[in-house]
Amino acid sequence: METLRDMKCTLSIVVPVYRSASILPNLAEQIHNEMCKEALEGRFELLLVNDGSPDNSWDVIRALAAKNSFVRGISLRRNFGQHNAIMAGLNYATGDFVVIMDDDLQHPPQAIGSMIRALSEGYDVCYTNYLNRKHVWWKKLGSRFNDWAATCLLDKPKGLYLSSFKAIRKDVVKEIIQYDGPYTYVDGLILDVTRSITTVDIEHQARCEGVGNYTLRSSFSLCLGMATSFSILPLRIASYTGFAMAALSVIVIIVVCVQKLLHPELPAGWASLIATILLVGGVQTICIGLIGEYLGRTYLKLNHKPQFVIGSTT
Repeated sequence: METLRDMKCTLSIVVPVYRSASILPNLAEQIHNEMCKEALEGRFELLLVNDGSPDNSWDVIRALAAKNSFVRGISLRRNFGQHNAIMAGLNYATGDFVVIMDDDLQHPPQAIGSMIRALSEGYDVCYTNYLNRKHVWWKKLGSRFNDWAATCLLDKPKGLYLSSFKAIRKDVVKEIIQYDGPYTYVDGLILDVTRSITTVDIEHQARCEGVGNYTLRSSFSLCLGMATSFSILPLRIASYTGFAMAALSVIVIIVVCVQKLLHPELPAGWASLIATILLVGGVQTICIGLIGEYLGRTYLKLNHKPQFVIGSTT
């Protein structure tokens, strides 16, 4: 098997950081040890992107960068969200291959070598497939829903799990960072660029300490961003729903007219009339709100809402 030493490659590891000050020293140490085992000493960089973390993560990053030559720190002026922080890191990455991973050590650094070797076979992207996920039940349910949504909205290959732990070739990263919209979904950008994707199986680790930063609201926001930033399918669904409701209304009108002609004694249906008005009004409100979501995102992009803002770097 070809080793990473034989490949003569360079590697960038991008980690968005939020509320993980106490974990970062352990993360940097484990990554350094694994890269030494893979003969990448002096040929890799660890980019820690502080996403406006309210704890002292930036102070820890600065200390790690002063102590370790492979650590580079980027601090955003405020919290822009995980995917926007990743985009900031990708803009600074210099390696032939780029690995994206979380800051909580649930992604084992031991898998990085396998991911890079998978890319050396000619693939553009390598995702990881968790064998035993350590997430709570609602997070697993949310991931399944997002996975289904990505399949429908982004034409994601069935069976591919869009893990946040992945490796990407440099030329694909160059295409991804051309996107300058304020609402970023990295996996959507990847699927826009390439379908040359493979996976490797990994053991999902328990969080080193503390609790995860992703909430149910964050998962819903991510799904909404995926839908309205990278697909027009929701608009088409709204159009189809409008046509269906119009057709149903015509049918109901015909039925009511026929019944009235055949049975003049039938009283006017106040309840059915109100129910119909509420149903049609509700559908119209949803469709208008959906269109407004698209227009709002377009408005913010035209007004150059920043994807991220760099405060300082090490």
